[in-house]
Amino acid sequence: MEVKYIDAHCHVQFEQYDTDREEVIERMREQGVVGIVVGCGAESSQKAIALAEEYEHLYAAVGHHPNHLEEFEEDKIRELLSRPRVVAVGECGLDYFRPADVTEDVKAKQNELLRKHIALAAEFDKPLIIHARPSKGTSDAYTELIEILAEAKTLNPNLRGDVHFFVGGEAEARALIALGFTVSFTAVITFARDYDAVIKVLPLESILSETDAPYVAPASRRGERNDSLAVVEVVASLAKIRGEDVGRVRVQLCENARRLFALG
Repeated sequence: MEVKYIDAHCHVQFEQYDTDREEVIERMREQGVVGIVVGCGAESSQKAIALAEEYEHLYAAVGHHPNHLEEFEEDKIRELLSRPRVVAVGECGLDYFRPADVTEDVKAKQNELLRKHIALAAEFDKPLIIHARPSKGTSDAYTELIEILAEAKTLNPNLRGDVHFFVGGEAEARALIALGFTVSFTAVITFARDYDAVIKVLPLESILSETDAPYVAPASRRGERNDSLAVVEVVASLAKIRGEDVGRVRVQLCENARRLFALG
């Protein structure tokens, strides 16, 4: 298969694909789309691995989402990380937007969970896939994330990863890039102009394309279930916003993902 696009973050193992999962994955193969199938807990991580072991154009990430604090199975996650088709630790991170009541206790527990994932990333020498969502009108989750990663980087200089579905500003993006992380953008950039300024100024070598499918369908399919084929529109939008040749952007984004996830 000729690899044309890499979707750095999708959830094709989710129930939204139960009726046509094989067809979606086959269309990805036909269009040259590689997918990183990302787990949000032990069960969904196991499903991601099963798909990666069945399809050569899929890889898995294993982790535990910060919105499910009470269900973390650390021993199971560690066991799954040893599987050969696993290329990243995640998704993990800080979410100060979704919880109904973001108390200091919630923040402390999310912080602790993230640090456990960082330790696993160091132990297995794999990149992190980080979910960071600040509370409305702030950059709080990014500010804390950058502090945590900076501290961790002093102990583990090879620490690296991607901050998925990036919604921060230029300052936050540059701080993350300085720590050896990439940032990725979804199909939200096909219909919202909030991210154009950041996309224009960041080094292309530090950007990944993703879909977060089944969420956030592109402008052409607003309101529908998303899938990894939308990465084609994400790449086209990134090129348009940056005023660059779409072919060059496509090739560079593939190279960025190959490098980060050590894809063959």
